[in-house]
Amino acid sequence: MVRAWSVLLLGSMIGLAPIAVLADDDDPNKRLRLAVSVGDVETIQRLLDSEGIDIDADNEFGKGPLMIAVEGGHPGIVALLLNRGANVNARTVAGATPLTFAAENGQFLITALLLERGANIHHRTRAGWDSLMVAARYGITQMVEQLLFKGADVTASDKNGKTALMHAALKGHADTVERLIDAGAELESRNTLGATALILAADRGHIHVARVLLRSGADMEARDGYGATPLITAAGRRHEPVAKLLVTQGANVNAYDSDGYTALMEAASVGDVDIVNLLLENGADPTPRNNPGDTALHIAKRKRHKGVIRLLKAAGEGK
Repeated sequence: MVRAWSVLLLGSMIGLAPIAVLADDDDPNKRLRLAVSVGDVETIQRLLDSEGIDIDADNEFGKGPLMIAVEGGHPGIVALLLNRGANVNARTVAGATPLTFAAENGQFLITALLLERGANIHHRTRAGWDSLMVAARYGITQMVEQLLFKGADVTASDKNGKTALMHAALKGHADTVERLIDAGAELESRNTLGATALILAADRGHIHVARVLLRSGADMEARDGYGATPLITAAGRRHEPVAKLLVTQGANVNAYDSDGYTALMEAASVGDVDIVNLLLENGADPTPRNNPGDTALHIAKRKRHKGVIRLLKAAGEGK
């Protein structure tokens, strides 16, 4: 079958015949999807005029001709299918609609066409993502602007509590983050784990996103569900540039989480000499103990981080 398909594809490429016509399949709906996937307008029109065709018939993933046309970036075929009655809000198995695919792929003309024909801009996938979240996650700022202009809800959140702002922050899209903030995104919204956009940016080490959020007034002392601040998070993830930014902006270097861990303890645990030094130079106290009773030095010794041990001993924590 693979070899047969290769021959058919080669034949279509060199102009022997439209691929959908040659397809060895008696199912006209399958042939329609194939014709759409390769942009064979002639065959599409002929199949749509034939008896027994279902314009919304989908494949095993729930993708019908319209979604395939959107995914392939064929605005003319999208318009043709919509004019013939294709369901603009059809859903895949995962709950995605044609608009979801258009947002993900940055299909601006197709997005405008879908919205004009009644696409639901607030529709959610099974994961709770709307089209704005999808565009934000992929950092397609122009698409974000288009959707916002058409009424997308900048405050909506998915099943894990993540807003479009959080999706953009997680992926490091600083320009998109800035545009969402300008549109009224809530800086201190929290996901189901209690993390804000700034905490998520710190967790991933996205320095440019962190700068935008801080400049916009994000709370640098916000705590997630485990009591960790952005600085504690950055220290534990070994993101020295973000840690330095937070310290420079005045973050509390001695804050501790629900288990009593400070940023210094987190940095000592992962053996990050640069962050340990940064924290000590900016007033971090090496003497506090966490809930299990360990100091930063105890943690460093247990992990055998010799460079950190030397720094902590030099700072006065000699036991």
